[in-house]
Amino acid sequence: MSFNIALSGLNAAQKDLDVTSNNIANVNTTGFKESRAEFVDVYAASLLSSGKTKVGDGVLTADVAQQFSQGSIQFTNNALDLAITGNGFFATVPELGSLETSYTRAGQFKLNQDNFIVNSQGGHLLGFPVNADGTSASVSLSTAEPIRIPTASGAPQKSSEVDIRMNLPAGDSYITGAPGNFDQDDPLTFNHSTSVTIFDSLGDSHVMTYYFVKDNPSTNPNEWMVFAGVDGTMVDLETDPGATNPTAGVAGIVGGRLTFSSSGDFISQIPSLADGGLITTALGSSILSNGADDTQTIKIDFNLDVLSPNPNEPTQFASNFEVTSLQQDGLAVGRLTGIDIGTDGLVRATYSNGTSEPLSRIAMVNFANEQGLTQVGSTSWKESITSGEALAGEGGSGTFGTINSSALEQSNVNLTTELIDLISAQRNFQANSRALEVDNQLNQTILQIR
Repeated sequence: MSFNIALSGLNAAQKDLDVTSNNIANVNTTGFKESRAEFVDVYAASLLSSGKTKVGDGVLTADVAQQFSQGSIQFTNNALDLAITGNGFFATVPELGSLETSYTRAGQFKLNQDNFIVNSQGGHLLGFPVNADGTSASVSLSTAEPIRIPTASGAPQKSSEVDIRMNLPAGDSYITGAPGNFDQDDPLTFNHSTSVTIFDSLGDSHVMTYYFVKDNPSTNPNEWMVFAGVDGTMVDLETDPGATNPTAGVAGIVGGRLTFSSSGDFISQIPSLADGGLITTALGSSILSNGADDTQTIKIDFNLDVLSPNPNEPTQFASNFEVTSLQQDGLAVGRLTGIDIGTDGLVRATYSNGTSEPLSRIAMVNFANEQGLTQVGSTSWKESITSGEALAGEGGSGTFGTINSSALEQSNVNLTTELIDLISAQRNFQANSRALEVDNQLNQTILQIR
């Protein structure tokens, strides 16, 4: 019997050494979780045996339990390196269309040849579909799908509106002969000008310039005329059926009129269109000769508020000409410049034209009993009966941890502790070996009795 007891101790010590050695071997494995050998004593007693004098039958390995404590965070320069701070796992599938989901804390992800986010084993990272505003369309693991980074460029968007905020100097002099002698190439025929880059439906850029000419203060005090040109070609502003638009130059270019009060507030404009009070100009095929939509129109928004002064309106104060805002809503063709991943797992693509687009939200998964997960290697686990069903959610919500981009979770192995455990396991093995040796000597002594 003593032989079996000592042998069970040797087996337990060997198991302890194996577990400790495995922990030490994976001290640099990203996302690795250390294991702990858990032992129980063995007692076998019959119904009529005396429990007071019963000697144990040795030791038994009850479990090799992984410890899911947080590993330290190591920061990197790769945006696709991901680390979880808190509870949760990443979900991956081995190939597109597969339902064989694995779970991991190792966030060493990269792009494959098809621009899907994968790990070193080729497992595809799963994410929830998102709406245009970045909110999750669903947080069910059944709707999660592999995340793919788009290869196409950001689509252009033609300009439709220009917003202008400025101050026109009240002390400017009237240019004699204006606007009949207006010439866009002669700065002496207009008071001020400003330009903005607009885009057509193909993403080509054009320069739209606005010219401001002060009207005769003796007949039209506190009034300014505005004219527009695109790429050096003057364009007509839409005429107001209820009023007379000013015209400029020998070509009779149609412009608009801005009227200010004696206190410098913007009070009216011509044309005063019903469409939000925006002055509109059509570009036409003579300017858009590259095959773009030649019906494109540009609305000029001076933010007129007829009820009360508005801080966004133009002003006519006794100060210099100043443009405080000049914005348009068009976009050029954009190329992918980077990927941003938020702490909630939202994956957003950024483009060179200044736009960004939400692509997906990284799926987070948790379990009622993490230690019940089945180890499958490559720092991955699978769901089991004892782990409970996978519970999906978003990073940073509920009990789920947050996701750190450009970071990796290191192994939670404490090397100092493991080396001490290694010494302890070695002493344990030696002690049980000694017990086995003593048992052998006793048996030899008994066999030599005559």
